[in-house]
Amino acid sequence: MSNQKPWGFKNYGSIGHLPCSRMGSGDHAVPQGMADIATRKTRDRHDRVWVTEKLDGSNTGVALIDGKIIALGRASYLAQTSNYEQHQLFAHWVRENEKRFRDLLFEGDRVVGEWLAQAHGTRYELKHEPWVAFDVMTGQVRWPWEVASRRLAYAGFTTPYLLNDGMNPMSVEDAIAKAERDNAHGADGIEGAVWRVERKGEFDFLAKYVKPSKVDGALLPEMSGLGEVWNWRP
Repeated sequence: MSNQKPWGFKNYGSIGHLPCSRMGSGDHAVPQGMADIATRKTRDRHDRVWVTEKLDGSNTGVALIDGKIIALGRASYLAQTSNYEQHQLFAHWVRENEKRFRDLLFEGDRVVGEWLAQAHGTRYELKHEPWVAFDVMTGQVRWPWEVASRRLAYAGFTTPYLLNDGMNPMSVEDAIAKAERDNAHGADGIEGAVWRVERKGEFDFLAKYVKPSKVDGALLPEMSGLGEVWNWRP
């Protein structure tokens, strides 16, 4: 297969930051009103705020296109065409788990997740498989989280640790404290959390918080000057 994008958009876009989140070059903040809905006060009973632990790996996806299960990198290039071993391993892992992806996806759907095989800035003592799925989409439309999480569970996929699923918002302080206390993914340091706000059962917006101490890619060879660090390798 050639090094082509199966479609004309990224596998996954960037998420806006909450106030005081550590932002890098090219990052953007969500408007204050959105931040308040997510962390302080919802608009009314129709809002629901899901908060999950933010994981530190490689953003990847799997799509069902023309009847074929296809492994993708963040920019939507085919994972098997990547020069990086971690993406080659992901493509192989997807092939080994093809039936599970077919149980999950319909034609034109894709599931997006974090590939944790190679350590980027966080080391994980993984208590589960090396891929964690956090979104299911049809084109650019995200599935409601209750639907997505139920289908992901049916297909046997791991999802990010759930910190909040109620009608009430959740503060950054409470989210990070719970993530650090429970450390469900075996991290040597919690990176942050992601807020997913849905309204009347449909997706509304995402926001994230990254701890100021986070250094992007600190364990990657191009940053550390050392060899690769693996959380998982077959």
